[in-house]
Amino acid sequence: MDIEVKMPDIGLDEVEVIEILVNINETVELEQGLITVEGDKTSMEIPSPISGVVKNICVKVGEKIKTSSLIMVFKVKDATSCIRKEKENCLDENIHLNFKKNSKEDNFFHATPVVRRLARNLNIDLCNIIATGPKNRILKEDIELYQNNIKDNILKERKKMDSNYYSEEKIEELKLSDIQNIIGNNLHKNWMNIPHVTQFDEVDITNLEEFRKKYNNDKKIQKETSNCITILAFIIKVVAYALEKFPIFNSSLTIDNKKIILKKYINIGFAVDVNNDLFVPVLKNVDKKNIEQLSSELILLSEQARKRQLNISDTTGGCFTISNLGGIGGGWFSPIINSPEVAILGVSKSQIKPLWNGKEFIPSLMLPISLSYNHRVINGAYAARFITYINKILSDIHFLIM
Repeated sequence: MDIEVKMPDIGLDEVEVIEILVNINETVELEQGLITVEGDKTSMEIPSPISGVVKNICVKVGEKIKTSSLIMVFKVKDATSCIRKEKENCLDENIHLNFKKNSKEDNFFHATPVVRRLARNLNIDLCNIIATGPKNRILKEDIELYQNNIKDNILKERKKMDSNYYSEEKIEELKLSDIQNIIGNNLHKNWMNIPHVTQFDEVDITNLEEFRKKYNNDKKIQKETSNCITILAFIIKVVAYALEKFPIFNSSLTIDNKKIILKKYINIGFAVDVNNDLFVPVLKNVDKKNIEQLSSELILLSEQARKRQLNISDTTGGCFTISNLGGIGGGWFSPIINSPEVAILGVSKSQIKPLWNGKEFIPSLMLPISLSYNHRVINGAYAARFITYINKILSDIHFLIM
């Protein structure tokens, strides 16, 4: 007989199918992965609730699906014998795990069957795991953290959470926002899965800054605009110019890390700090716009981010990201790559330094920049050429017209 397999409730309204893990006529075992979906900057493998043979696949890669959407049709001999039955009491075979331990009160966990199976295989008690996923769901990353010799730290954190432990101390507990949870999980996944290398450099932007100030002053005198063009607008344009010359930086890896996808468009994201939350709006088709146009869009998207009015289209489709801390301060830093992108540029605060011109030291405005790149895709020599090229154009903006 035929059995329909539908998308379980994983706590997200809509997700995108990014990988199909089985083929038609393939024999599938219980809890074997069927598809991988992605939503809210995290991916999840959807396991099979039954054993059987795949008769039909009803979804495609890139398709958006919702809870109860039809995924596949299975051919089974006996439906009742292949559906999973928990030895303990179960509320929902897809998400919830409910069991009793040592006659104590019931413990409830949010975890997919794949995560529960991983925990069983590693002989890990889920009650020792701190959940970091949406709606306190236990993720694979949570089990990996537990495996990485941090059991003592987890127990200490739990002890600190006990109000009796701090009966004589004054403390304040702050709950992480949904944005912080999503960003934190995404950054952790990227740091764990991408071999990061960071290349540092320092750019003489003395001439560029003089030109920028003169241009803004002329515009104010002519009363054409009240908005000033920032140094970031120039950096974005220069990076787009460099991405055209070094297309490997305008790429991404496939899910299996076996192919490189070269993109024929240039969309650049820039990080915006909003009350300790981080948003990354994306400027589209940067290579086709001049610096004035980019500056206007930069101001508009930044304002929308601060008002939390960004649409999904405003934060997706990026090819490369720039993290600018120049307005805050500090020196060089190592930014974390925004997967599936393969590189990110960090910009720090510029300052006046003495620069030797062959005859004497002259005061120069120096800008620290940091390029983090995926070493699976980009080698060190190529990264050095890329950041040197950016340095060259920022030092002399006339190269933009060549």
